[in-house]
Amino acid sequence: MKINMLNLFWVFVFSWFLLDGFSQDMKLSRQEKKGIRNAQMVQNFVILDSLLTNKRFVLEADFLQDGYGYRAYVLSSLNFILVDGSKGILQTGSYTGRGYNGVGGVTAKGNIGGWEIHKDFKKMSYSLEFSILTNIGHYDIFLTVTSDNRATATISGLGPGRLPWEGHLATVDNSRIFKGQDTI
Repeated sequence: MKINMLNLFWVFVFSWFLLDGFSQDMKLSRQEKKGIRNAQMVQNFVILDSLLTNKRFVLEADFLQDGYGYRAYVLSSLNFILVDGSKGILQTGSYTGRGYNGVGGVTAKGNIGGWEIHKDFKKMSYSLEFSILTNIGHYDIFLTVTSDNRATATISGLGPGRLPWEGHLATVDNSRIFKGQDTI
């Protein structure tokens, strides 16, 4: 009886090792991984097309850059460009909460004008040029978005200088932005 139990135990152990060896997932080859990545990029390219043509998106900035090339990390919930149809909001903010808008910066709200989209099918990216006419100034925005959702925007006004932003796009409904008081 003990020998039969011992044999049964060994049969169970060996069958468990065999089943465990066959149950491992097969690893994908480099070509398969590249094909999956390309399919995801094409799908993201189509989604970005609908966001940009419907004019309903938010660029949530992760970094701002000064004229000397220094990049500063910023809160994406306070530093954003919102485009919602014919209206737009451009806001900067900081941790301190001191500023004209109550969140440490400036909030410019106005009308969108001069909308031009350029698609690059080879690089799977978009270039977008538009302007926001607000009560505190006129801002020209040049936006580049890649299909992996990396966005860079360069904002220029009537005065000298440009402010480069780096971040990502989100839908208006899914963004986590906090709009401060309008700057007068």
